[in-house]
Amino acid sequence: MFSFGIKDIIDIILVAVMLYYLYRIMKESGTINIFFGVLAFIVVWVVTSEILEMKMLGTILDKFMSIGLLVLVIIFQDQIKRFLVELGSQKRWKFLKEIFHHKKTAVHEHHQWILPIVYACMNMSKSKTGALIVIERNMPLETYEKTGDIINASINSRLIENIFFKNSPLHDGAMIVAHDKIMAAGCILPVSHDTNIPRSMGLRHRSALGISQATDAVAVVVSEETGAISIACRGKIETRLSSTDLEHKLASLTAQDAE
Repeated sequence: MFSFGIKDIIDIILVAVMLYYLYRIMKESGTINIFFGVLAFIVVWVVTSEILEMKMLGTILDKFMSIGLLVLVIIFQDQIKRFLVELGSQKRWKFLKEIFHHKKTAVHEHHQWILPIVYACMNMSKSKTGALIVIERNMPLETYEKTGDIINASINSRLIENIFFKNSPLHDGAMIVAHDKIMAAGCILPVSHDTNIPRSMGLRHRSALGISQATDAVAVVVSEETGAISIACRGKIETRLSSTDLEHKLASLTAQDAE
């Protein structure tokens, strides 16, 4: 006799949560169509082999499913890595830390690095100096830091402007900010291949979108052609921001990390 209990409800909820997180990560990384394709293949496999009991087609699909896990790991290795890093991030389990440690860091301490970045972007916008600044959040960016030159210096608006000065050897790459410091410059980032990106956006904007799709980092772009300031996060980009807008965006994201 068919029975439906609390264990089944928990099972359904866990599967739904897992599918939701996978859907969100795939959507942010621009691979949502592959996600729907895999989901459709699984539905067809279940219908043909389990419900309709088509032996020949079911056997063929069974062979595909037997190697499907390995294929999915190869295709979605970046997304799987991001999912596992997010799952194990300190923010996900911060409530456990607060149980044993009652001391909290003031939110305003996290805002000290914002104004130097805003001032630098404002000055570079006026002079139409191209720049790409990536700010680490929960997911570590050491892999990308190693592609450039390690700086490990305090965040200073003049230093940022000097790094992105047109004659500087590091001006073409990305700057990575982490732990309230400029960790590296001249870094190479993954480039987004999203077909919906306007043609007016150059390599800096595509790199900003790429790193925001591969990680949870925030990327600030100053256009060399127009001087417009943009910000990319979670696979989305907002363009033509004022200095006030940029400050509010960075403060808001910092507040979310501090919660």
